[in-house]
Amino acid sequence: MTPFPVAREPGARPGAFAWLLLAPLLVWLALFVVVPALLLLGCSFGERDEFGQVLWGFSLENYARLLDPVYLRIFLRSLGFAALTTVLCLLIGYPVAYHLARAAPRVRELLLLLVLVPFWTSFLVRTYAWMAILREEGLLNALVAWLQPAWAPLGLLYTPAAVVTGLVYSYLPFLILPVYASVEKLDGALIEAAHDLGAGPWRVFPAVILPLTLPGIAAGVTLVFVPAVAMFAVTDLLGGARVPLIGNVIQNQFLQARDWPFGAALGVALLGLFLVSQMLLRALRPRGALRG
Repeated sequence: MTPFPVAREPGARPGAFAWLLLAPLLVWLALFVVVPALLLLGCSFGERDEFGQVLWGFSLENYARLLDPVYLRIFLRSLGFAALTTVLCLLIGYPVAYHLARAAPRVRELLLLLVLVPFWTSFLVRTYAWMAILREEGLLNALVAWLQPAWAPLGLLYTPAAVVTGLVYSYLPFLILPVYASVEKLDGALIEAAHDLGAGPWRVFPAVILPLTLPGIAAGVTLVFVPAVAMFAVTDLLGGARVPLIGNVIQNQFLQARDWPFGAALGVALLGLFLVSQMLLRALRPRGALRG
């Protein structure tokens, strides 16, 4: 009798051994995901006293404040920035991931290393580096002044363009890696068969390659869009607090305004937005797209 668990048929119920292996993950999820979410939800129904302390109760006033046009505009702006970041990451990252997966093994290892290098440095250090690049005395303006003095300085820092640049740079690897994993699993025989049947490159990509890499695209879009909506560090540093997103508002409510109930309501609304986006993504995804 083998000491190792036997593979089960799809749909079979997990045994006691499987639940034992899952126990650490379930405990971690309960302590650091479920419990904080419940505390956030409970706090969102409370009120704040004159000293900034939370008065626990049941009030919908914080959620009514979310309908204020000011916060609705910030929500829409956050969604717009996140959507633009996701589209740019997809346009840049998909070709990179495809050629990365199709490169020779030695070249592939080097390119993968270059994609992962940013993770070796602190996120804040990388953001401050972009501040040094985009400021008026920075490297980019020095290059522009050398090539076309009439255009310098560009004044890119503390603008929406700087925020989008920082977001794309920060989250681009999170799209490249899932797409790379999907492209690497592609069966080259399918692409060759499509070519043999007379399909050109512009026909093979939408008919064969794109559908087979949809799981990686869906994972990458999720990994980019969700954190980009709630990002606040990049907007503070590269936007100079001139382009507030919903993450900045939540941070201010908890740290400066000391209005924890309203900040919690904003967080719950953001969490609900994430859940709705995931449901829409699953509904729009072709049947079987998650299998790969």
